[in-house]
Amino acid sequence: MTSKKLPQELPACPVETTLSLIGSKWNILILRDLMEGTKRFGELQRSIGSISQKVLTANLRDLEAKGIVHRKVYPEVPPRVEYSLTELGLSLKPILDSMWDWGSQYKTKQETQLQK
Repeated sequence: MTSKKLPQELPACPVETTLSLIGSKWNILILRDLMEGTKRFGELQRSIGSISQKVLTANLRDLEAKGIVHRKVYPEVPPRVEYSLTELGLSLKPILDSMWDWGSQYKTKQETQLQK
């Protein structure tokens, strides 16, 4: 990674560092969808749902600048662009899996409490 991809100084706390790289709601959802494999812009927008084109573009550029997402442009007319995770991006899988597990447990607990 080059110095222009990341802030000059990263936070001392590793949790804060991770949050500074992937901390937005949209970034997490983009990562979730790219864990399944390469996707085109429209596929990502449809799978995420309520994200605007502008916000998706900004978040993809941010993740690309941080070295988490790879953007491949094919020299076609109209141009075809595909997004995939870099090796660094793929290394976030255990974090997303833990978030999935925790969210599933929380939902189950809430549903159980509502049934009482």
